[in-house]
Amino acid sequence: MKPIHASLTRALASVALLASGSLAMAQAYPAGPVRVIVPFPPGGGVDGMARILTQKLADSLGKNLPIENRSGANGNIGTGLAAKAPKDGHTLLFTGAGFVTNPSLYARTGYDPVKDFDPVSLVSLAPNVLVVHPSLPVKSVKDLIALAKARPGQVLFAGSGSGSTPHLAGELFNTLAKVRMVHVPYRGSGPAIVGLLSGEASIMFLPATNAVNLAKSGRVRAVAVTTRERVPAMPELPTVAESGLTGYESNQWYGVLAPAGTPADVLSALNTHIVKVMQAPEMKQRLARDGLIAVGSTREQFASHIEVEITKWARVIKASGARVD
Repeated sequence: MKPIHASLTRALASVALLASGSLAMAQAYPAGPVRVIVPFPPGGGVDGMARILTQKLADSLGKNLPIENRSGANGNIGTGLAAKAPKDGHTLLFTGAGFVTNPSLYARTGYDPVKDFDPVSLVSLAPNVLVVHPSLPVKSVKDLIALAKARPGQVLFAGSGSGSTPHLAGELFNTLAKVRMVHVPYRGSGPAIVGLLSGEASIMFLPATNAVNLAKSGRVRAVAVTTRERVPAMPELPTVAESGLTGYESNQWYGVLAPAGTPADVLSALNTHIVKVMQAPEMKQRLARDGLIAVGSTREQFASHIEVEITKWARVIKASGARVD
């Protein structure tokens, strides 16, 4: 029996050593600056939200969080670099909805969104608003469905490029409503909004950050929001789902991930800090003014969100035939 006891003692000692080492690592984390890769250029929605978070997170962690913009291929280049970064929690990925749609849009992305990353936290949601040009005789989701069915292939909706969130929001609408509105791709959200305002395309699933002011000025008519629940910035607007299109939900979202294999204690520590920052009343108020919704989720909730989004958008993309390459 002595050899067994001796072996068990050595095993327990090893476990204790590993646990103490892991705890020490978590307590010492971060040992230096935490690089945040944003796979999009400066000035866009993903970059803007990343800077809002990192400013507050730097105070919480007591370390700098420099942002490194590595744009290209709708986020694939920077995301691929983050996947190959050291697994120590000192390189993070801050990204958006393209993370889950790109694998269905591109033949090759350079990363697997599930196998190559550990989710840290869903940070916030950026709702879209279904808006129409004032000349269009549409005041509700039911009106739009009726119009699209009466004019198959003739109703045009603007998007900020093939595979963009506004594009896929429209394709999801087509799929669930069983209509055929036609996407007009523009080179970015700015040109798409110009096309909408000119009446070149009469519909857009417009980010709430733009829709709020345009609707107030009367330049567009807001019909519904694309989130599961109503949006604080536009509480009078119903959701698309409650307006009759059951199951409809489409948002831009922002979240933080780490390379797969990052120590669990480090991931937990990061999650705790992010949730604290995002749940602060001043953060919620700041984002609400811009039409955004602060979240700060558990790691498990974010992982579930990613898996659901991958499956949902894969079906929509296949049905629409959308491809980028």
